[in-house]
Amino acid sequence: MNAHLLKIITLNRTSSYLLFITFLLLCKVSVASYILIPMDEISQKNHLKAYGITFYSLQKNHDVKWLLNYKGGSFLLEDIQEFRDECKIRGVSFEVISDTEALQILEFIASPSQNMEAVTLEKAPKIAVYSPKDKMPWDDAVTMVLSYAEIPFDVIYDEDVLQDKLLLYEWLHLHHEDFTGQYGKFYGAYRAAPWYIEGKHNAEVLAKKLGYAKVSQEKLAVALKIRDYVIGGGFMFAMCSATDSFDIALAAEGVDICEVMFDGDPSEPNYQQKIDFSKTFAFTNFELVRSPTEYEFSSIDMTRKRQSQIQRTEDYFSLQEFSAKWDPVPTMLCQNHTQLVKGFMGQTTSFDRNTVKPTVLVMGENKANGEARYIHGVKGKGMWTFYGGHDPEDYTHRVGDPKTELDLHPNSPGYRLILNNVLFPAAKKKKQKT
Repeated sequence: MNAHLLKIITLNRTSSYLLFITFLLLCKVSVASYILIPMDEISQKNHLKAYGITFYSLQKNHDVKWLLNYKGGSFLLEDIQEFRDECKIRGVSFEVISDTEALQILEFIASPSQNMEAVTLEKAPKIAVYSPKDKMPWDDAVTMVLSYAEIPFDVIYDEDVLQDKLLLYEWLHLHHEDFTGQYGKFYGAYRAAPWYIEGKHNAEVLAKKLGYAKVSQEKLAVALKIRDYVIGGGFMFAMCSATDSFDIALAAEGVDICEVMFDGDPSEPNYQQKIDFSKTFAFTNFELVRSPTEYEFSSIDMTRKRQSQIQRTEDYFSLQEFSAKWDPVPTMLCQNHTQLVKGFMGQTTSFDRNTVKPTVLVMGENKANGEARYIHGVKGKGMWTFYGGHDPEDYTHRVGDPKTELDLHPNSPGYRLILNNVLFPAAKKKKQKT
C-alpha cells in the first residue's frame, strides 16, 4: 500500500471517528433534555425538598411544568447541571429524560381520557409570613417547612401590614394569630404564665404605638388590610386559630366582643345578634364563645366536639378529587401521593360543616364527623385557603413542646398541602380555567 493511499484511509477513519463522536454528543444532548422529579409514594425520597428544587428553578428564571395527577403531581424541569447537583445535595429523587420521553408524558397527560394536566409555573412568588418577630420558628408549621424546603420568605407583622407592605408580596401566610384581641383565649389556663403576661403587655404597647386604644381595634385594622390585600389579587393561606379568628374579627367589626380582662371594659350586651356574617371569607351562622376562661372562640371549631368521637389512630381526612383540566386550582392545591391524610389537632382543629358557607370549596374533610379540614375560596381578585390544625406531624402540639424535626418526616402528606399553596401563585394565569 503506497503512502498516499494510507494517508487517505487514515484521514477517512479520522473523519468518520469525529463524525461518530459528534453524533454521540448530539444524541446525548437530545437524550438529556429534562429533569423529571417524581412525586409518587415509591419514587420520591424527599417530597418536601422537591418543592424547594422547583422553587429554585423558578428563582433562576426557568419555567417548570407541574404535572397534575401524574405520579403524585410530579415536576418537569429543564435539564441543567446546577439543578441536578441541587437535587443530589438536597436528597431529592430525580431522573433525566429525553425530549421524546418528555413529549410522550405530555401527550399522555393531554389525553381526554386522563384526569391530568400540565400547568406551567413561571415566576417564583415573593412570600411573606405574618408572625410576631420574637416567635420561635418551630411555633409555626409553615415557617418550619419553608425553611426545610429552602424556600425564602420575609417575616412581617402588624406595623408592616398597616404600612401597606403587603403590596410587595404575592403570597401571605397567617401565623397562628388571634385577630379578635382576646390573646388566643389562653386566659383561663395561662393568665399567670410569664409568657402570657409578657405577650399581652407587648401587644398593648404595639397597639398604642400604632395609634389604637385597644389591641382588638389594632388587630381589626390589620385584618381589614389583609382582607383588602386578598380582594386586590393576593393569595392568603392560614392555619389553626388564624382561620376562624380572622373571620370573627371581620364579622365583629364595630362590635366589642372582648371581656374586661382583655381590653379593660365589658363586652357589648347581646353582641351575638350584632355579628355580620356577610363580611366573612369562609364562615357563617356561628355562635361566639362568651366565657373568657374557655379555650375556644366559637362554634366553628370542632376540637371539643370531636374529642369523644375520634380516636387518634382513626383520625384521618380525605382529599377531594377534582378535574385537572377544568378545575386546575383545587387540583394543584390537593396534589399528593395519597388521598388519605393523617389528622392533627390545634386550637382550631377543623371546621364544623354547618358553619362553612355554601360558596366555599371543601378540599379535605372527615365526612363521618361532619368536619372540613382544608377549604378554599375566592375573594375579589384574590384567593384564600384555610387549613385546620397546628402541625401536621405533631398530633397534639402544646405550648412549650419541642420543634418537629422534618428530617424525620420528609414525605409528610400534611406538609405537602402547605407547599402546594406556596407554589400555586407561580402558575401561568392563562392556564387557569376557573
